[in-house]
Amino acid sequence: MSLILQIETATTSCSVALARYGEVLDFKEINARNIHAEVITLYIDELLNNSGIQYNDLDAIAVSSGPGSYTGLRIGVSTAKGLCFALDKPLIAIETLEAMAFGVIDNPGFFEDENTLLCPMIDARRMEVYTALFDSEGNRVRETAADIIDENSFADYLKDKKIIFFGDGAEKCKSVLSHNPNAKFLDDFVNSATYLTQKAAQKFADSVFEDVAYYEPYYLKDFIAGKKAL
Repeated sequence: MSLILQIETATTSCSVALARYGEVLDFKEINARNIHAEVITLYIDELLNNSGIQYNDLDAIAVSSGPGSYTGLRIGVSTAKGLCFALDKPLIAIETLEAMAFGVIDNPGFFEDENTLLCPMIDARRMEVYTALFDSEGNRVRETAADIIDENSFADYLKDKKIIFFGDGAEKCKSVLSHNPNAKFLDDFVNSATYLTQKAAQKFADSVFEDVAYYEPYYLKDFIAGKKAL
């Protein structure tokens, strides 16, 4: 049995999904900034109620672990850990960029051929993004990093491979990367808790769980608080 509640709050999307045996049963989400804390628990309640599922029926909680928004990650991980403590259920963490890649892989119409690489991008600051590269089967080709994007970014890969760029960090990079004919952009990609499904089911089957007491999100960079304008 693997009835898993999945939570995504690392990006502008606030999303929750229910999946059983690696298949999405239902989901609820909104793509808006600074709304995660207001709606995340309401969405979880509504999702379970609409599905006729009790909290104790869950087998695990999966959460998008970052990198991404510092505040969003805190909200998502805190919610997931609170549920795990209260229900005595295991916690599963899925790296956000990897989940995004599987969101594209599970939609094969996006692929032109097997020579295509996937480049999920999460907006960081200015021309900086959190990013990684994956092949068409979800294998990691380039490690996760915080990159400042310029016209030479990914040049070695773009020489002989197509790259699909997507996520809320891809739009601001379009002007400097779209000159290369091998660079493709998915303009309508929105992150979702449903994209955690494949990896969450796999980790549950393999009993790959986090220590609920000590687990922290994958921030990648230290949080720097801005000063409020006078």
